[in-house]
Amino acid sequence: MSTPTKIQKNVRRANITQLTLGLIIIVLLNIIGSSFFFRLDLTTEKRYSLSQSTRQLLRETDDIYYFRVYLDGEFPAGFKMLSNSTREMLDEFRAFSDNIEYEFINPSNAADAKTRNEIYDRLMQQGLQPTDLNVRTKEGQKQQRIFPGAIVSHKGREIPVSLLAEQVGAPPDAIINNSIQALEYNISSAIRKLSTASKPRIAFTEGHGELSRLETADIQRALSDYYIVDRVQLDGKVNALTERRENEDGSFAVINKYKAIIIAGPDSIFSEKDKFIIDQYIMKGGKVLWLIDPVFASMDSMQASSQTMGITRELNLNDQLFKYGVRLNSNLLMDLNALPIPIYTGNVGNQPQYSFFPWLYFPVLTSTSRHPVVNNLNAVRTEFISSIDTVGDPAIRKTILLKTSEYTRVANTPVIISLDILRQEPDPNDYMQPPQPVAVLLEGEFESLYNNRIPKEISEAPEIAFASRSPETRMIVMADGDLIKNQVQFSGGNYNPYPLGYDRFTGQTFGNKDLMLNAVNYLCDDTGLMAVRAREVKLRVLDRTKAGNELLKWQIINTAGPVLLVILFGLLQFFLRKRRYAR
Repeated sequence: MSTPTKIQKNVRRANITQLTLGLIIIVLLNIIGSSFFFRLDLTTEKRYSLSQSTRQLLRETDDIYYFRVYLDGEFPAGFKMLSNSTREMLDEFRAFSDNIEYEFINPSNAADAKTRNEIYDRLMQQGLQPTDLNVRTKEGQKQQRIFPGAIVSHKGREIPVSLLAEQVGAPPDAIINNSIQALEYNISSAIRKLSTASKPRIAFTEGHGELSRLETADIQRALSDYYIVDRVQLDGKVNALTERRENEDGSFAVINKYKAIIIAGPDSIFSEKDKFIIDQYIMKGGKVLWLIDPVFASMDSMQASSQTMGITRELNLNDQLFKYGVRLNSNLLMDLNALPIPIYTGNVGNQPQYSFFPWLYFPVLTSTSRHPVVNNLNAVRTEFISSIDTVGDPAIRKTILLKTSEYTRVANTPVIISLDILRQEPDPNDYMQPPQPVAVLLEGEFESLYNNRIPKEISEAPEIAFASRSPETRMIVMADGDLIKNQVQFSGGNYNPYPLGYDRFTGQTFGNKDLMLNAVNYLCDDTGLMAVRAREVKLRVLDRTKAGNELLKWQIINTAGPVLLVILFGLLQFFLRKRRYAR
């Protein structure tokens, strides 16, 4: 047998061996892959990786969750990116659960305008809010209505999910990026709402002039997706917030009825007995969202005249809040970044004319904190807000959640509030005080206000089970009761609440509802849902100027580069084979 023939047989044998080994390796990898599930995410911020709490939530799904996403069609680049990211996120959810199904729908794809409008009306009745876009076509600019959201169905129930995180004053690129960043939270939150069988109980307190059911109707409706929401009269009842429960050994324990309570805008004095009830609720691990106005000021009193007074409101809560770690100051904050209000400017014919002017006593707050309660939150509207100082025990962790802008002025009470300030342009030099904290999170083990202050017959009473120090717990204090108050419309003889955060004068929707939901979720959270809210995806915006200047260079690289690489690889392969078989 000639030498070339032997070489050819050896080469053929080696090739068959390599092919066989390759097939065996592929089969083994598939067998291993079917037994062990893993995914690799090479992005810096792990944008394609679900959090541990979301994975746990998906593992517990027991039936189909069907997402009808209304983001199909021809969109501008930003919304196309949001659509693609939503599809990728749902695919990621499906990778961890077979119970996630979805379809993308174009609601504008109807044959005629009548059918299309009927679809639009039905989507709005289901809770999706439309967005109007100006789209460039071959025929020119045209307006297109889209519904950047989804309807999620599970076991006969449906809820809407908004996928567009609108932010007042934010650029379009930032809005799209924040929307993409919030996808996991929004989808997880929808699944959690539909899957919750037994909801924790929370309560709004009553009896001290707190905001009414109508004034908190929208947030109560939103919170009811997560919790059973009660309203409870303290009325000096020791068992208003707690109950006695028998243990297995026959002994009794006093435990909290509610996972959290909300004290929303009280206007009258708290008795020591009611303060004691709240204090002992906290000492037993209860969470509190305080929304307190330390100053009384009202726009209603300016109806007859163009001015009113801002005066200190006595609630008898200062010593209690001071003990827990904050002091509410008797002042009003003015800010150049303020909400516009309509002011009568005259008549045109018989019609009164109104113009909008920024009302400096209504600061609009934009969060700069990365805390999950306020991370990427839309701007928040306020009314006659005051500042907060952190004080007391350094062991209590204090986190500033919201503060005014760098163009702030502090007006100490008593202060005259007059519409005359709208007649002249504000001088920026008068608004140079540093940003003032207005919302603070307190976390830690709190000491009771009544420690060493009550007689033994109370401290040793078994029905009270007095505690001098709390376990690890948390509370949030905000110096404006109106943060949680929805505006009300009177129509057809009925009072109807507007959505929380919606301003009926400007037509803008602010982030008040998300702020309240996040605050209560954070206080009550034991599933890790808020950890998802804290995630951040970096916005990598294209430098349009640089891209324009270097357009030709990158076109040549992207066009000729791959071709040159293929030619170089072919030449290298040719020379290696020639060198190998020339021996």
